[in-house]
Amino acid sequence: MIVQLAWKNIWRNKKRSLILVLATCFGVWGGIFTSGFSVGMWEGTIESAIDRELSHIQIHHPKFRDEKLVSQFIPDIDNVRKNLLNEDLISAYSERIIVEGIISSPVSTRGVKIFGIEPSQEKKVTSIYRKVIDGSYFTEDKENQIVIGSKLAEQLKVKLNSKVVLFFQSIDNNLVASAFRVAGIFKTESSIYDASVVFVSREELQSLLGAKDIVHEVAIRVRDVNMIDVVKNRLRANITNVLVEDWKEIAPEYALTRGILYVELNIFMGVILFALLFGISNTMMMSVFERIREFGMLMAIGMKRSKLFGLIISESVMLLFTGGAIGAFLGWITVLVLSKTGVDLSMVTEGLSAYSIPVVLYPKVPLHMYISLFLMLLATAIIASISPAVKAIRLKPVEAMRTF
Repeated sequence: MIVQLAWKNIWRNKKRSLILVLATCFGVWGGIFTSGFSVGMWEGTIESAIDRELSHIQIHHPKFRDEKLVSQFIPDIDNVRKNLLNEDLISAYSERIIVEGIISSPVSTRGVKIFGIEPSQEKKVTSIYRKVIDGSYFTEDKENQIVIGSKLAEQLKVKLNSKVVLFFQSIDNNLVASAFRVAGIFKTESSIYDASVVFVSREELQSLLGAKDIVHEVAIRVRDVNMIDVVKNRLRANITNVLVEDWKEIAPEYALTRGILYVELNIFMGVILFALLFGISNTMMMSVFERIREFGMLMAIGMKRSKLFGLIISESVMLLFTGGAIGAFLGWITVLVLSKTGVDLSMVTEGLSAYSIPVVLYPKVPLHMYISLFLMLLATAIIASISPAVKAIRLKPVEAMRTF
């Protein structure tokens, strides 16, 4: 009965209630859209980093990530390969040789990270081959090929088929210099990556280093992202003397920033609802003042003060939840549509690439954010109605009935 009475009461003044419902609706709608856009931007950045370089899991020599020495290759690589082939949750893996070196053109010289890869393996793990904008991602019948980023090509002032020279240290600590021809130029979401990484054939780089069958890094793709921890723990248990890490451990800044982002978005929604709190509190207080005589009569005929308190709380909750539910539905529809079509930000490509953010964003709002939203709506409604409810239950029936 309290619920039915509360619903009828909030529509006594339709104009006032409708204004508050619309304010709540647009506030929640805008909050959800902004949250979806922010989450989509950051999740897209993480997915791009995984596709571009991180993969799901990586294996290294225990000291390689700290010191990055050429001699710190993975011990007993055959045992590693055996375990990877026996793990059915792994979809693909790529073996890499990684060397810090210098690339030189007739115009300029830059420091780069040189990746020696097997193109057929790397295609199954990263998306670089799909980012090639000029030339090709290696050709089988050619030697001394190199694939570089568009930013690096711009800095070196080279183009397709231009000759560049790589300088790096061999296993014996001797300086090695070798000439390569640009076979392809790629462009990813990250201009920093494009300016600092080059790819050559693993077999050719291995020969130049003066070593046989060495691997500094194994990048692994898992069939189901929810099974990354399971695969990581299995590999750690089965392979000794190596460092096995997932992408969150390799790039902890991504996972940390994502956690902070969700906190910030909840605070953002809290600020919107805090602003609405004053509006609904004012509306409920006006409603109480308009119905003082009615409240006095209800208490005079036996209505308990606790039920009167609950009636006003119910009115506030219904009013806010009506607008909140409509706003949440509109926000969900908006995010759903944009998650299919994407939001094209190509007009600010250069600015986004400096932060490794994809040009096309796909907004998304996790379920837990909707749950948090409705919990905050409930808290806002209760807090906003406490003062009007206390005012109502403190009325004296006889005095209240004399009020006009």
